[in-house]
Amino acid sequence: MPTIAPYGSWKSPITAELIARGAVRLMQVVLDGEDIYWLESRPAEGGRYVIVKWTSPQSGKEGGQGVRSDVTPSPFYVRTTVHEYGGGDFVVYNSTVYFSNFTDQRLYVHKPGAAPQPITPEKAFRYADAVIDPLRNRLICVREDHTVAGREAVNTIVSVKLDGDPDGGTVLVSGNDFYASPRLSPDGSKLAWLTWNHPNMPWDGTELWVAEIAQDGSLTNAQRVAGGPTESVFQPEWAPDGTLYFVSDRTGWWNLYRWPSSRLRHTSPVSHHGRGVGGEGLTQLRAEFGQPQWGFGMSTYAFISEREIVCAYNQQGVWHLARLDTVTKKLEEIETPYMEISYVRANSSHIVFRGGSPTEMLSIVRLDPKTHRYEVLRRSSDLTLDEGYLSRAQPIEFPTEGGKRAYAFFYPPKNKDFQAPSGEKPPLLVFSHGGPTSATTSTLKLEIQFWTSRGFAVVDVNYGGSTGYGREYRERLKGQWGVVDVDDCVNAAKYLIEQGLVDGERVAIRGGSAGGYTTLCALTFRKFFKAGASYFGVSDLEALDKDTHKFESRYNRSLIGPYPERRDLYYARSPLHFADKISCPVIFFQGLEDRVVPPSQSEMMVEALRKRGIPVAYIAFEGEQHGFRKAENIKRALEAELYFYAKVFGFEIADAVEPVQIENL
Repeated sequence: MPTIAPYGSWKSPITAELIARGAVRLMQVVLDGEDIYWLESRPAEGGRYVIVKWTSPQSGKEGGQGVRSDVTPSPFYVRTTVHEYGGGDFVVYNSTVYFSNFTDQRLYVHKPGAAPQPITPEKAFRYADAVIDPLRNRLICVREDHTVAGREAVNTIVSVKLDGDPDGGTVLVSGNDFYASPRLSPDGSKLAWLTWNHPNMPWDGTELWVAEIAQDGSLTNAQRVAGGPTESVFQPEWAPDGTLYFVSDRTGWWNLYRWPSSRLRHTSPVSHHGRGVGGEGLTQLRAEFGQPQWGFGMSTYAFISEREIVCAYNQQGVWHLARLDTVTKKLEEIETPYMEISYVRANSSHIVFRGGSPTEMLSIVRLDPKTHRYEVLRRSSDLTLDEGYLSRAQPIEFPTEGGKRAYAFFYPPKNKDFQAPSGEKPPLLVFSHGGPTSATTSTLKLEIQFWTSRGFAVVDVNYGGSTGYGREYRERLKGQWGVVDVDDCVNAAKYLIEQGLVDGERVAIRGGSAGGYTTLCALTFRKFFKAGASYFGVSDLEALDKDTHKFESRYNRSLIGPYPERRDLYYARSPLHFADKISCPVIFFQGLEDRVVPPSQSEMMVEALRKRGIPVAYIAFEGEQHGFRKAENIKRALEAELYFYAKVFGFEIADAVEPVQIENL
């Protein structure tokens, strides 16, 4: 029989230690012939990023097992910091790996059986999103130039000699603020790329350009073939027959298009004032075949053959996998258990992606293109958990301001060993995701199960501005950051209270980065939540605008308004200036090397609450950047947050954790 115990006090096998040390982050997937590579971040190694290789079984051996092995030797750490968020950290060609090393941001070549060797100089350059140009013995990639102190970083597309480039690359395309996705045609004669300018973010408006490659390796006859300031183009890819494919949201939804290379006109040299946009639509779904480009190297589709594409699309927060016949335009869903799908890569031998489901954490999955049988090559965690401790995501749709609807995933408390006293309702944690142009999914997340298995209910909110529900939903946040997101988080909680599912007197909100800002706004400008936890959250929008990196340096123009013209809005929506309105306890977590949200953002808020006598706690981590990567810090943060809620809501926890100093409690 289950033990009767108050919500929040349940003993759970899903410990903070388990979460911190047992799970790796799985990222970028690359195919090289029959071999499959991916990138993983390991908390147990201080968050180091390592390239892993899966080698196919020997041909002719039925039932043979592939071999998984680490490629990156210690102490190398594969991670670029272009745009600070990175992505597109490595590329592989004929078993030779080219990668960005985190500690010095130089490009390295790593040949089988040899130690990695640098091919770019010790200079303030960063590199990302490379493609190999074998005809010219070079790679082509995005470069971010930080060589001039006090100047905004300069982004270009460059070529780098594979046998070493003492100059750090030759500029091929320049003049715009941002570049991404340089992609070489199969015959090596053309290059496609994406570009955009301040104040746009890539999900607001990007341009797709194509140019011919001249005999000397430079680009000529460049023209814009799709995109513009109000059309977001995502992931250009060349088909084996030389046709250029891409994703565009010109209809309000990110769908697949193609542009025949035969239409490339012979016009002027490289320019950014070209005309000529178009493309033939291949899908017409109210679904998202694209994603917000927070990082490089993202992929939602790939070519199995000249005629067939495997693609992933998101409908109402749930991802699907499908095959698309490029001749008939017939889209046929592939049945899988996965409801979150990303990093899709394919060839005639493999379909590979990162997938997750409500009962399985993110994994690297290989699908046979012929049989559709799948195998898991790597799980983010090898833990086998009894489903008696796992709460499954329940999609909810709820009313919000202006007669609109918003979306979330609800997780009721679940632990087979415990039940609450009769009549007690569980405390509720509202999760506010980062971005803010991002989205949460129903994939099994141990961080959520940590709470639900202890007797908390959780609602993970896809507030207005989230991706996966079309451009109109995504643009609800334009000019309304700190308003719409807060309204939706409050209304998600109110909906659950009205349904009688949670305790309205024990409702807390938590979030990181942009989600931390939403958290602080909710605690400051709404008298609703009883506690909150901010992970590296923004408290002063004006300070953020003056002290952030290039990629997001104009983002607030879209989310709030032009600066300094609307400085009044920046002031009015900054929790720091209205800390006197906060009347409930708050705990803050911060990395001291965070360049995206500097520590001062949290520290100013803590000091303001401290002076007012509001219960407050502050935990800072040396060596951590934006998001915590070290196992000991992940563990400490989770346990500290649990301890904090226990003291605030008045229940005893089953875990033995290090106490937290809560001032003014």
